[in-house]
Amino acid sequence: MRERVWVTGYRAYELSVFNDNDPKVTVIKYSLKSQLTQLLDEGLEWIITGGQPGVEQWSAEVGLELQADFPQLRVAVMVPFTDFGGRWKEERQAQLAALRARVDFTASVGTTPYTSPRQLVAYGDFMSTHTDLALMVYDPEFPGKAQYDYERISRLAARSDYSVRMTTMDDLQEAANEYGELQNDRSQNE
Repeated sequence: MRERVWVTGYRAYELSVFNDNDPKVTVIKYSLKSQLTQLLDEGLEWIITGGQPGVEQWSAEVGLELQADFPQLRVAVMVPFTDFGGRWKEERQAQLAALRARVDFTASVGTTPYTSPRQLVAYGDFMSTHTDLALMVYDPEFPGKAQYDYERISRLAARSDYSVRMTTMDDLQEAANEYGELQNDRSQNE
């Protein structure tokens, strides 16, 4: 049974998303909701993600929305070090703080402020050992910061029963088409 999923992927800026009203956010959330709903039907209990603006924060928001229909679902936001996000613009810091206040669990994997890249390695180790599978919105043909997570998860999946579900750019285009058709159907029925 796959009870705990690590959701990660592109940062918002890597997708050229600079505000939450961008239509790309709607499509990504639509795709995440579809995939997470499928996992919930298979026994998912926890969405565990990070605090990066982009796929990680969007997945936590989707998880919180899904709790209305799946009250057993829990959402956790884990960050790699204690001062995570401390150098972001105030608006981004406030957004992360508000999200962390809404989820079921949040903590820092490390016990100190950022000191070295080793903390990020330890964070990736923690996330992969405390989850049963990964859901990545990431396409290796379009590298980004999540490349390190992708490589870690791929190695882990190759030597264990850990699995990964990838959402590539083609998958996102398909989700955009499907979402567009649903919106057209709704507007025709009104």
